[in-house]
Amino acid sequence: MAKVIPPKERMKREQVPMPEQDHEERIRNFKEVPLGYTPEQAVYEAQRCLQCKNPKCMQGCPAEINIPQFIQKIVEEDFASAYLEILKTDNLPAITGRVCPQEEQCQKYCILEKQKKPIAIGRLERFVADWARENNIHGELPALTPKKKKVVVVGSGPAGLTCAADLAKLGYQVDLFEALHRPGGVLVYGIPEFRLPKAIVEYEIKEIERLGVKVITNFVVGATVSVDQLAKEYDAIFLANGAGAPRFMNIPGENLNEVYSANEFLTRSNLMKAYAFPEYDTPIKIGKRAATIGAGNVAMDSARTALRLGAEKSYIVYRRSRQEVPAREEEVHHAEEEGIIFHFLTLPIRILGDDKGKVIGMECLKMELGEPDESGRRRPIPIPGSNFLLEVDMVIDAIGTSANPIIARSATGVKTNKWGYFIIDDDTKATTRAGVFAGGDIVRGSATVISAVGDGKVAARAIDEFLSSGGSLRKR
Repeated sequence: MAKVIPPKERMKREQVPMPEQDHEERIRNFKEVPLGYTPEQAVYEAQRCLQCKNPKCMQGCPAEINIPQFIQKIVEEDFASAYLEILKTDNLPAITGRVCPQEEQCQKYCILEKQKKPIAIGRLERFVADWARENNIHGELPALTPKKKKVVVVGSGPAGLTCAADLAKLGYQVDLFEALHRPGGVLVYGIPEFRLPKAIVEYEIKEIERLGVKVITNFVVGATVSVDQLAKEYDAIFLANGAGAPRFMNIPGENLNEVYSANEFLTRSNLMKAYAFPEYDTPIKIGKRAATIGAGNVAMDSARTALRLGAEKSYIVYRRSRQEVPAREEEVHHAEEEGIIFHFLTLPIRILGDDKGKVIGMECLKMELGEPDESGRRRPIPIPGSNFLLEVDMVIDAIGTSANPIIARSATGVKTNKWGYFIIDDDTKATTRAGVFAGGDIVRGSATVISAVGDGKVAARAIDEFLSSGGSLRKR
């Protein structure tokens, strides 16, 4: 029987910190930084939960997890049931438990947030998922009569995986197409090993395949076949192809050697395992002084990766202040611990090169903050005459991504906005063509893994409603 902890004692307890690799050790390897809870730590943390009658935490969970229920199962030390509870709505718990910004989602709504010590929901989710994997616990397979209608999902990132899994649980035949040679989308090419081990991504994808989802890699929709051709073979389509086209600042010198987009840099390191060269035959050249432009999670990933690959100094160059940084606080904290040097209120205006086309420096302007812009953050304004030179020999552009138009061009009647993202109905994720749905970064731009998971869930329900009511692309 679970030990009963009086509410007053629960509220007095501090949040259990996550054990981590020492920062001086981890900058020399690509092993995961947070080490995870022990069973004792997980139970102690779970006992802090007040089991509110009206749990606000669930309002902040796009994956729709019954948070109090799975936490209570941890209190009871029934970790298998806790895992199965999460799996009812979240098909990627080991992933979302690691990379979901819980501080801005479920934990933000925890009643203990008022005391600045919310329940560590993400850490508990990760613990449960890891325990289940290590103890060979699997979710139940759908006991449904297979439906005759077929759905195709384009893109195997978090939105596509979630939609495919939810539809398979409903009995649909689901094919999932991935352009790259490994499924996972941004989970495998974008997020470094030290934040999200690829073996975990592979495991959770295999669990989704157990549900009956057929994953086909090296299949480029828009080139191999068009969306219009898919519409003749499938009853519904979910487009979750991400926003994989890099963005640049369009400043002089961006065509020099050793200037990378974050997409290329992280894909080489993560998916193609350049960090293990020459064991893997993907080389990647690292400068002694690497500058990453931007301050989102991708920028933190890039700067921390450059450090691990051999940069003596790794800089983050950001035009706003520390308060406006869009990356997770945990990622910024880890970067600071590891010695990443931050240049805030700094705008690059030119990359300098030598006569061989190699980067030798970056000219920057100092900035000051003005009135808030449309994002709600104070607008950065250049300070005249504040130019200075930052000595670097490598630059990584991490200022965001944009939509690759290859799929949109092959989809008749599926409209996009001026940025190339699909126009959808927010409540159903339906595009402007009946039977075609879309979600994830291809409708939001660069966003979080958990928001993509939420899109996949909403789309799966809407697709089921569309098909159950007699709809089908093949009828047209």
